[in-house]
Amino acid sequence: MIRAIVLACCLSPFLLQVLRAGDLPSPDVIRDAIGRAIPLLEKGAAGSANERKCFTCHNQALPVMALSEAKSRGFAIDEANFTRQVNHTFKHLERGRKNYLEGKGQGGQVITAGYALRALEAGQHKADEITSAVANYLLAYQKDADHWRKPGSRPPSSGSDFTTTYLALRGLDSFGSKEQQAKIKARRAVVRKWLLKAKPKDTEDLAFRIRALAQLDRNDDEIQTAIQANVKQLVASQREDGGWAQTKDMTSDAYATGSVLVVLVQAGGVERQAPAIQKGLSYLLSTQQADGSWHVKTRAKPFQKYFESGFPHENDQFISIAASSWAAMALANSLSD
Repeated sequence: MIRAIVLACCLSPFLLQVLRAGDLPSPDVIRDAIGRAIPLLEKGAAGSANERKCFTCHNQALPVMALSEAKSRGFAIDEANFTRQVNHTFKHLERGRKNYLEGKGQGGQVITAGYALRALEAGQHKADEITSAVANYLLAYQKDADHWRKPGSRPPSSGSDFTTTYLALRGLDSFGSKEQQAKIKARRAVVRKWLLKAKPKDTEDLAFRIRALAQLDRNDDEIQTAIQANVKQLVASQREDGGWAQTKDMTSDAYATGSVLVVLVQAGGVERQAPAIQKGLSYLLSTQQADGSWHVKTRAKPFQKYFESGFPHENDQFISIAASSWAAMALANSLSD
């Protein structure tokens, strides 16, 4: 009863009326939710760039990805701010050029490099000397290992070897130079063996194992079998409220739910109209705050000085902007191209 009252206070009257009617999410309701999320994602990205010279995965990469997805569905975004975030990301990599060429990287290692390249890709940045240097680092870093390992334990986004490995693979595919292709092919062959035998432990692992496998070759029968096995696991782990949790001991949240919905449709082959997708979308719509954000509690230990980016939820703002980005991507991805 209390949860129902809280949700009723947070939702827009239009959305509340639709959900009370018991309807499946309509394109108009979904567009309303995305439209309310966009200004906050832009504000949080801009605020972070104002406060910090460094690129961040949560305040640059994921909002840029979400804004790019929204734009492709016809939403108006702040083009100047979008370009600024892409340039902010590039300048961060540019400052680390020497370290990338030497195989040392920057703080956050492969997670930072991979998400930065993913932001550049979403911003349609063309390959150049800097992206080639980052690709050089991805090939050199942990080159004797069978996959790329996470740089630390800051769950969920920096706490999975599957996430780290996917980002490295995608970065190499998007920005690897012609001269690097032989090394990329050899590394992919080694990583393929690891991906096929490695066992995911939580939702982040499952979602990003699917992404990594699909990045290798979703038409490979052995890979497709592994993808579909993980898809079944994810669908089976959907909670009664329609959402997904980061771990089996946690409750549903927008970070896990948004990420899962995106991967199920984009890499898992699940139809947008499938019941699991529709229930997941309903969960996101029912948990969006009145200001357009989604609030997720952090479980990562802080290690940097606190600052306000302009995104709400104070100490939870970084995981919340990441969650809101995934949620906005999931909602946008549910609309027709």
